[in-house]
Parts: sequence; C-alpha cells; structure tokens
Amino acid sequence: MPPEVRPVWQVVRYLRELVSRDAALADLWVGGEVSNLTAASSGHLYFTLKDNAGQLNCVFFRNNNVGQRDLVTNGTSLVVHGGITFYEPRGSLQMNVDFVQPAGVGARQAEFERRKARFEAEGLFEAGRKRALPRFPQRIGVVTSARGAAIHDIQTVLERRWPMATIVFRPTIVQGDEAAVSVAEAVRDIAPTTGRNVAKRPDVVIVGRGGGATEDLWAFNEEPVVRAIFGCPVPVVSAVGHETDTTLADLVADRRAPTPSAAAELVVPDRAEVARALANMGARRDVHITRAIAAGRESVDRVTQRMARRLPDTAPLHRRIAAQADLMRHLTLRTTSEARERTASMVSRLRTLSPEATLERGYALVSTADGVPVGAASAVADGDVIDVRWRDGGVRARVEGRA
Repeated sequence: MPPEVRPVWQVVRYLRELVSRDAALADLWVGGEVSNLTAASSGHLYFTLKDNAGQLNCVFFRNNNVGQRDLVTNGTSLVVHGGITFYEPRGSLQMNVDFVQPAGVGARQAEFERRKARFEAEGLFEAGRKRALPRFPQRIGVVTSARGAAIHDIQTVLERRWPMATIVFRPTIVQGDEAAVSVAEAVRDIAPTTGRNVAKRPDVVIVGRGGGATEDLWAFNEEPVVRAIFGCPVPVVSAVGHETDTTLADLVADRRAPTPSAAAELVVPDRAEVARALANMGARRDVHITRAIAAGRESVDRVTQRMARRLPDTAPLHRRIAAQADLMRHLTLRTTSEARERTASMVSRLRTLSPEATLERGYALVSTADGVPVGAASAVADGDVIDVRWRDGGVRARVEGRA
C-alpha cells in the first residue's frame, strides 16, 4: 500500500494540538539571553532567548508587556514566564511570554512578582476597597492550624483584652501542597455569602500562621487563598509569618498584622481601656451637667429679678418660675444619677468578665495541652492531657474517667 500523503495543514494542526495538550509546556519559567529583538509597530516584542546549547523564539504581546518593555533589550539575561505554542503559519515553536524578570532573581521570587503584578492589574490590592474593622466585634473568626502556636497566641490575647467576644475557629492545613485549597475552603466556610449560616458568620476574620521559611509560607501566595480573602464578606486580617515576611494574602487582606498575636490585638479593644474611657466620659458628663444647671439657675434668677423690678406684682409669676426651675434641677439630677449608675454597672461587668476575676472566686480554667479552652466535659476524651489553672498556679493532668 502506498504511503498516505497528508496535507500540510493537517500536520501542523496535529503538532499544535500535541503541544497544547502538554500541561508542562503551558506554565514555564525559562532563563536565557535576549537576542534578535524586534519591536513591532503594534507594540508586540519579538526576540530569541538563547544559551550555549540552544535558542527559543519568543513573542511578548503588547497587552502583557506594559510596564516591562524596558527590561527586554539585546544582550540582557532574563527569566521569562509563559507557555509554548506551535505557530501554524510559520510552522515553528514559540514561547508566548507574559512576564519577565532580570536574571539573578530566584524562580520563587519571580513567580511571586508575576502573581502580584497580575492581581494588582485586576484591582485586588486597591486601598479603596479595604474595609474598616468593627470597633466592638461580638464574633471573631480564626482560620489557622489547630496544632501550631498561632491559635493559642490569638486565644490568649482575645480572652485577656475582650473576653465577651465569641471565637469561631476553623482549623486548616497551613503548609504543603494541599494547604492553599484547605485555607481557601476554611475562609469560605467560616464566612459564607449565602445560606442559613450567614447570620452566624463572624464580624471579622483572622487568617494566618506562625513563622517559617519562604517555602513554608507559600500557600498564602496561592491564587485560591487570595481569591477567597478577596471574596470574604467581612473584613479580613492577615497574620502570616513574622513582620519581615510579606505574602499576597497580606496584600489582599483588609489589614495586615506582623504576627498572630498582633492580629488579635488589632481586632478587639482592651476592656480595661474601654472601662477607663467610660468612667472618664461619665465624669466629664457630670461636670458638664452641673455647670449647665448652675448656668440655668443663674439665668432664671436674673430674669426673675429684672421682672420683679419692672412689675409691682410678680410674686405669683416668680413662684411659678422658681417651681419650674426646681423641677428642672430635680429631673436633671435624677438623669445624672441614673447615667452614673449605668456607667458604674458597665465598668463592673467588664471587670467581672475578666478571667482573673473568675479565678479569684475559686473557679479554675481548663484547656487542652495546645491551649484551646475546654468548655464542656464532652470536649475531652479518656487519655487526653489537659491543663488546669487556679488563681495561684496550675497543673497538667490526664483524663482517666468521668465523674
């Protein structure tokens, strides 16, 4: 049987489809030296990327090269990102470049800069979309690992500063290949946009983890996490790593905190400061009301005296005015007393809610070995290690049965 003669279009289309199906060729970082650079009138850049052993034709289309054209010059060593395609009209392979970085920048940092530029172009990091944090949150969401120190640090700070708030915790994987999807799902779950749980979502969410190397924090640079934080219906505080670490989660969040503990301090007020502010406010109000009463009384007395001098028989009117002034003073003093009592009651409640006050009354605080508060006997099982803290110290114990 004679060999089948195929038309050119059929062969080149097969080659194009073969290349396009290879996922490894669709997302590449390639390093080399620029040569044969041509800047077309359309704004596209055509060049060859080469090294000692080979070369690769590249095209950097205008919509991708905005702000990066000056980096592409003949003889420059670059690290470029893009995908390989087969260009049928010329029957050649080429790389469609979408991002470039000078050589010497590590591949991980180059990928960080590429993603950052793409999300910036979409408006995900715009300052105008950042939301203010609630001043007195009632429910605080926390998305982090159940095993790390971050959850313990956050809980400790929240219970010390604002114990009347409820902590809503969603554990997640924070490191490894599955971490990005896990964190994104936890953010969407803790603050849903639809469904019956919308009413129970927190007022603010803390997302983060403790410190680590750049590769340990990489999950917080992944697109699923960035998109989930951007789409969260309540304000988000990012607390990833240490102060010197910056992730894309930090940039898209409404606020960034240098550590998990700092994030907890950021989302709640200090109950002691609030109590002092209320007391000072009450004192200033009392002074203001006292001065207003005195000024009002002097004004009434002056008017009464002037009327008494001008009219021979103003005694009845004077008595009515005096009676009204006495009534006004009585009502104002009663209002002042009630306001003072409400302020004192609020300050007393803030002090009573303190964990230290609970211990002073003879109670104990029970938590897991990881520092998570235990609110019910059903929360622990036989064999679990727990910490029990009294006013004058604490012990570590193991659960051996039910009382």
